[in-house]
Amino acid sequence: MGKPATEASVMIVGGGPSGLATAAYLHHLSIPYILLEREDYFASIWQKYAYDRVHLHLAKQFCELPLMPIPSTYPIYLSRNEFLRYLNDYVSRFDIKPTYQRSVEAAEYDAALEKWKVTARNLSSGEVEDYCSRFLVVATGETCDPMTPEVQGVESFNGEILHSTKYKNGDRFGRKSVLVVGSGNSGMEIALDLANSGAKTAIVVRSPVHILSRAMINAGLVLLKYLPYNWVDSLMTMLSKAVYGDFSKYGIKRPKEGPFALKVKYGKYPVVDVGTVAKIKSTEIQVLPGILSVKGNTVLFENGKEFPFDVIVFATGFKRSTNQWLKGDDYLLGENGLPKPSFPNHWKGKNGLYCVGLARRGLYGSAMDAENIARDIKAHLF
Repeated sequence: MGKPATEASVMIVGGGPSGLATAAYLHHLSIPYILLEREDYFASIWQKYAYDRVHLHLAKQFCELPLMPIPSTYPIYLSRNEFLRYLNDYVSRFDIKPTYQRSVEAAEYDAALEKWKVTARNLSSGEVEDYCSRFLVVATGETCDPMTPEVQGVESFNGEILHSTKYKNGDRFGRKSVLVVGSGNSGMEIALDLANSGAKTAIVVRSPVHILSRAMINAGLVLLKYLPYNWVDSLMTMLSKAVYGDFSKYGIKRPKEGPFALKVKYGKYPVVDVGTVAKIKSTEIQVLPGILSVKGNTVLFENGKEFPFDVIVFATGFKRSTNQWLKGDDYLLGENGLPKPSFPNHWKGKNGLYCVGLARRGLYGSAMDAENIARDIKAHLF
């Protein structure tokens, strides 16, 4: 016979900020839990996969986890190391002890037992372990598994190809010709970092994108408390035009819908400019359209032009793999791993299933979800 299943009131899958926030609030309410994390660290995106210069783009009051404010001695916009210091203090304060190197392979509700059965593989030993809980919290995050698109002929590329999760800084790319694919915040900031390091830098911008400053973003978040988002969108777009001018001559178009409308409807974040726009205007960063194909070191673009590159960095985001292991849920999460119910009812499923940090509302949304989930679990337990 195999080992009996390890039991707890709550199982949390994922040790990023969302999982930590949930664990902290459960601890605060004296509710026992087990937190499974497939990596060697909590917040692995921040500890292991983030580039060196990354900062939180939102002011710190929008990035606090529940029950512990970010200290007043910290700057308004935290660096990667400052945010990790905060998370380390958070984990210590709430005595959070994830079970590391556990990759969940299946989770299914047992109606007879009225409990969730979870199977996880111990990545150190290779053994399969069984867990059992009344409640299951999916905290695997929006940034779960790196995604690289299929590009015709990319296998023939003679240079280096890497995903943004493997990029740390531009030191070793000086004087090389580097193509960044992806025009979200990571792509734009990596392009800036490369240009600052002396690389001949180009970035693929396929879709229209809003570009705002940090001040605009944070002013918009404050105004959203008092004004409809279409009013705030109009103001943000007007400010962006006034500050940055016409992007179209550089190969960048503005979307027809406003930045906060796109965020709410599609989870598409505006780009927060930290210096990239100036580099584009000075031609230190070249903007290119979508890629048609790759042949050797030459990349052919949709405008018919082709250029040679030494390195391609795919800043093309992430996909979620929840649907591969979560069985029997036809209500809470869709095929894309995001909630089907609309905000603010997105966090609660059926049979004790919850999700945290998947509403595309950043760390602030994770904090709200964690509190809602912990309090709902307490109401069912006591």
